[in-house]
Amino acid sequence: MDKATNNLIRQIPLPEKVFEISGSKWKKFGFKNYQNSFYPEFDICEQVLLEKVDLIIAEQVWEHLRFPYKATKNVIESLNPKGKFLITVPFLVRYHPTPIDCYRWSASGLKYFLHECGFELLKIKVGSWGNKDCLLSNLDNWIDFQGQSLENDPKFPIHCWALASKGNF
Repeated sequence: MDKATNNLIRQIPLPEKVFEISGSKWKKFGFKNYQNSFYPEFDICEQVLLEKVDLIIAEQVWEHLRFPYKATKNVIESLNPKGKFLITVPFLVRYHPTPIDCYRWSASGLKYFLHECGFELLKIKVGSWGNKDCLLSNLDNWIDFQGQSLENDPKFPIHCWALASKGNF
């Protein structure tokens, strides 16, 4: 997932203003202006950003939201006219209520969800990664890589992602 999402961002002009929701993984990516915030200080279900940005990133957040449709509408409102939204979500991942766990999306489900929220269908790129060995390894406990195959098997998508654009890619 990390490799694929890094490649997606490297394929577009480097966004100047970036906001990461409930994470800090992208802080050292090289963006000119990077900010982040965590819940409950910032609640994307209830708030829009005060300044519009070029890219909003939400990794492994949307499954925990009570109102993901409303949150995605707030993302769209917070983006510049050609802004982009990078979202990653679990699919075949065990239930993890931290604090709640509400949703799962396949790659195609994520694409149509983002479209229903207001992104143009042809401006959404999706992908997924997983395999049976990694799925089985993480059913009971989160484990670090221990030699499992990292070859993707589309029948067992563990994580899905999308890059949705208000403007052209």
